[in-house]
Amino acid sequence: MRPGDVEAREFEYIRHGTQTLIANLEVATGRIVSPTVQATRTETDFAEHIRQTVARDPSGIWIFITDQLNTHQSETLVRYVAAACGIKEPLGVKGQSGILESMKTRAAFLENPNHRIRWVYTPKHASWLNQVEIWFSILVRRVLRRGHFPSTEALRQRLLDFIDYFNNTLAKPFKWTYAGRPLTA
Repeated sequence: MRPGDVEAREFEYIRHGTQTLIANLEVATGRIVSPTVQATRTETDFAEHIRQTVARDPSGIWIFITDQLNTHQSETLVRYVAAACGIKEPLGVKGQSGILESMKTRAAFLENPNHRIRWVYTPKHASWLNQVEIWFSILVRRVLRRGHFPSTEALRQRLLDFIDYFNNTLAKPFKWTYAGRPLTA
C-alpha cells in the first residue's frame, strides 16, 4: 500500500470459509449475551439461538429488536414462541392459512405485546436503529478488518475471545446523541 492507493488483496489470498455470528446486545449493560458462532444462518439456527437466549431466564419477559430478515419471521420461530409462551391456538399452515400464512402474519404474531417473548422490527433500511449494529461495527474495526484467520475455527475462537474481552472491559450502554432535529445542509 502507498498513500493514495486503494488497498488490494494479494492474488494468492485464500478464503478459508466463513462463520455466522448471531449476537444479542443487552441494552441496559452493553454486554453481548448468548452469542452463536457457526457455519450457517438458517431459520432453524436463529430459532435455536433464541431458545438458548431465553433459557437464561425461561420465565422472563423478552423483547428482541431485529431487522426484517426472513429468518426473524420464520415458521420455526413462530412455533418456538407459541410453545414457550404456552399458546395453544392453531397456527395454520405455512403459505396457506392462519398465523403461518405469510411473513406478514408471522411478524404480527411475533410482535404481539401480550406475548412474554416478542419482537420489535426496525423499519426496512433503518438497521442503525438497532444498537447491536453499533456493536457489530466495533467488531469489524477491532477484529475483522484486515484480519487473517487460518481456519474457520480460528475465526470462531477470535470472535468468542473478543466478545469475552468486550464484555469484561468495554461493555457499557450506548449513549445516543441524536436530538431528533432534522439535519440541515
